[in-house]
Amino acid sequence: MHHAHSAPAVEARGLVKRYGGTTAVDGLDLTVERGAVTAVLGPNGAGKTTTIESCEGYRVPDAGRLRVLGLDPVAEAAALRPRIGVMLQSGGIYPGVRAMEMLRHMSRLYAHPLDVEALAERLGLGSCGRTPYRRLSGGQRQRLALALAVVGRPELVFLDEPTAGLDPQARHATWDLIRELRADGVSVVLTTHHMEEAEELADRVAILDGGRVIAHGTPAELCGGGEKADVLRFAGRAGLDIASLRAALPAGCEVAEPVPGGYRVTGDVTPRLLATVTAWCAQHGVLPDRITTRRHSLEDVFLELTGRELR
Repeated sequence: MHHAHSAPAVEARGLVKRYGGTTAVDGLDLTVERGAVTAVLGPNGAGKTTTIESCEGYRVPDAGRLRVLGLDPVAEAAALRPRIGVMLQSGGIYPGVRAMEMLRHMSRLYAHPLDVEALAERLGLGSCGRTPYRRLSGGQRQRLALALAVVGRPELVFLDEPTAGLDPQARHATWDLIRELRADGVSVVLTTHHMEEAEELADRVAILDGGRVIAHGTPAELCGGGEKADVLRFAGRAGLDIASLRAALPAGCEVAEPVPGGYRVTGDVTPRLLATVTAWCAQHGVLPDRITTRRHSLEDVFLELTGRELR
């Protein structure tokens, strides 16, 4: 069995999943390293949920190879289940059960569970422990789902939108818990709509679009390693002569038009650079709109790759 222990947390090769005439996952390749936090980002419909549900054994892929902790999530589900934690969206929970009852019940299914009381306290579930599930607020359900996913000390945990609908304090408590899991050697796969969450927590990021992984790496790699970390954006008419603009700029600056009429200048963003860009626009009869300058962020990378905002 040693082989299974040294295998990546998740290894997908050429994964395909169709629903009727729709291909949700289209030849997806993904490797999730052990003991790291991997954020899976993508616009709605990119195939994130299907990919995660396939890893959890809830969906059977139509083609490709998938191994989770070295096991086949469908054929070897009985061996895999106790080793993974899954954050269920509300479907899987009986509405009359009380929060702490549910958590205690879940903890008894595992050999070495976390301390239930401490975990509940941690996630602010203490006060609502006797409340039936159906009367919990959205944020309380979210925190209970997270507690249920991690109480069994899984080797690998899948967290689907773990902080959706949480207030900032609860979000930070969740982030701290995820960091602790990672410090304990747990592999975490996280889907999120919050870019700052991915930047804050992830060791590696996989960006999905159209059912495949279109970029994968550390946040720093995806953001260009930092030496070209500044970005100036502006809007203008589509199809400006960017070669001419590039020639006007200081050495080492790059210009691109990732989406029609949306321009991005990367390089050392200084007052002089801003003046050069606006002067060039004036010479070419362009009124630049929405000029912004900032560090190149994961959100920028995502927008460039998918042409869409994450939310």
